[in-house]
Amino acid sequence: MPNLQVVLRHEIQRIARREVRSELEATKKAVSKQRNDIAELKRRNTDLERKVSYLESRETARLKAGPARAKPPKGTRFSARSLKAQRTKAGLSQAEYALLVGVSAATIYNWESGTTKPDDKHLATLVSLRGLGKRKAKKRLELLSAD
Repeated sequence: MPNLQVVLRHEIQRIARREVRSELEATKKAVSKQRNDIAELKRRNTDLERKVSYLESRETARLKAGPARAKPPKGTRFSARSLKAQRTKAGLSQAEYALLVGVSAATIYNWESGTTKPDDKHLATLVSLRGLGKRKAKKRLELLSAD
């Protein structure tokens, strides 16, 4: 006759294995679902990174191209005081602003002092820079200085 201790031990092992197996099945299902979720998130992340890269390249190309106008809008007037106010509002030095416009810092100084006035091409560029905030101005400067 089998020893009661051995039979009891085998029965406890069998029941314990069944319990562990049932717990493992739930864990395996959860792990599988999480792996699928991670794979989906990776695909979405890759797609979003591609879109961001595409948009950044378009923005860079647009900023490098500068304004498309060769002539300022009709009725545009030049004011030295307004030019200086725009430049200081954007938080730029004369040299930085000159880089954005495509002229020298001395030219900006002459325009601000009223000694000279910009030609139509540069006036169109100044008009396009009117609503430029500090962040956009710094971003354009970074792009221009990177060249």
